[in-house]
Amino acid sequence: MPSLTVRDARLARDVQGRSGPAVVQLHGLTSSRLRETQLGLDLAREVVQDASRARVLSYDARGHGRSTGALDGTDRPADFAWEHLASDLLEVLDLTFGDQPVHGVGPSMGAATLLHAAVREPERFTGLTLTVPPTVWESRAAQAASYEESARLVETEGVEAFLAAGELAPRPPAVADHPLTPPDVAAELLPTVLRGAALSDLPAPEAVAGLRVPTLLLAWTEDPTHPLDSARRLQSLIAGSELVVAESPAHVATWPARFRAQLETAVEGGLRQSGRPAATR
Repeated sequence: MPSLTVRDARLARDVQGRSGPAVVQLHGLTSSRLRETQLGLDLAREVVQDASRARVLSYDARGHGRSTGALDGTDRPADFAWEHLASDLLEVLDLTFGDQPVHGVGPSMGAATLLHAAVREPERFTGLTLTVPPTVWESRAAQAASYEESARLVETEGVEAFLAAGELAPRPPAVADHPLTPPDVAAELLPTVLRGAALSDLPAPEAVAGLRVPTLLLAWTEDPTHPLDSARRLQSLIAGSELVVAESPAHVATWPARFRAQLETAVEGGLRQSGRPAATR
């Protein structure tokens, strides 16, 4: 299943695993499936080692990686706003899993996309693993201005200047050993993608507070683009959610196992409710 045509874009996707619960794994802004693997942020990697543990769908968001933007070339910043990406996600789920509920996992833009989709159609999700949530609500305006500035930089000085500016930014301790990788977005599309992020924010706090989906929040420290305060705000709003904070690369290395454990707990809980015995480990 190499790609899907979703509304006005062709999205590159991959489904691993033969059976088990459905999982969808998203990625962050200017990233892709491949880049997340290079950065060590493929949290489903332990789950897909056993083809019977889960069916894991991953895809490149529109304009990212191997996915296209609008097939007619009429890309607009609003096409890359989180609400629009959530519409893409829900259609991808329909085309891949039908009406089977899924567990969603993703960082930053991916986490925001999942939240928009879950608020819109909460019955579609059995659980959420939200990694390094981005700036939200009161803190979003400053980040939006930064994205607009970056878009102008790409337009006036090129992608190389954008990369150079990124290399000067302090790196969170939790990813100090991660490789520096260029954006996985075509240069001509990058300003539009960045402006789409500038238009975006999470659903209103009261909408997020209405979620009743088991949620694990994974955050790290000293990152103004993904502030710990965002994760703490979400934890305070989503009933029963758990927050885990990484302060070193060793802590981040435990995240795939935490995701696997969250998924296994959900599966065993479902089996108990159905009266079937849970698997022993």
